Amino acid sequence: MARDPGREIVPAVQKLRIQHAKRGRLRFTSHRDFQRAFERALRRANIPMAYSAGFSPHPKISYANAAATGVASEAEYVEIGVVKQVDPEAVARVLNEVLPAGFDVLAVVEAKTSDFVARLEASHWQIELPEADRDQVFSAIADFLAQDEVLVERIMKTGLRTFDARAAVLRMEILDEQAPQPLITNDEQGIAQNCAILQLVVRHGTPAVRPDDVLAALTKVAGLALEFPPRITRLAQGPLSADGWSVTDPLDLDR
Repeated sequence: MARDPGREIVPAVQKLRIQHAKRGRLRFTSHRDFQRAFERALRRANIPMAYSAGFSPHPKISYANAAATGVASEAEYVEIGVVKQVDPEAVARVLNEVLPAGFDVLAVVEAKTSDFVARLEASHWQIELPEADRDQVFSAIADFLAQDEVLVERIMKTGLRTFDARAAVLRMEILDEQAPQPLITNDEQGIAQNCAILQLVVRHGTPAVRPDDVLAALTKVAGLALEFPPRITRLAQGPLSADGWSVTDPLDLDR
């Protein structure tokens, strides 16, 4: 939409950082789908957005490390600029009223620090493997962790790229056999399935190593065969803790 020549560009007086989830069937939505839904929600909620200058101004929204299509998440982040001081808790409430169920706002804080994206050093993932053989999964993890390097391939915008999936993995384990085994439900058929569950912490880098890259690496080094598609959820992303293998809350410095 072309800029109205008489419209005044008001600078942002407050920045808000928003943590949101991507749950249920909305895990199949793309990042672009979320962008459209989020911008519509901001308009419906009457959030006083700041806009960029130029011929075609856009709302000041910055997205960070979005999860891939098909992946659920409890830790997606977006930053917005507003032209009036607002109550972060009120913003969370009204956005949840207008966003589709599954795009759930979990926290809104006023940005008090800079370099937020640099704080997102790693992600903690949960990978559910329906009907997978636990002994085979456990053995594949041991084989993978014993390697110094595991090269995998992925098609990117620039073409086929080969990179090391092992160096980015800081932690990988299967949930204790004595722990309760959650059930996951097939959304279309309503079939409950037992599953082996991996916990995975991956350091962010370029290119970003994704959970599907790690699964490809497990297949490469140990021949791990999966009968059913995995269910992947990002549980957290943020700074690495002092122990070097767990992830802390990136909004702590702004609270």
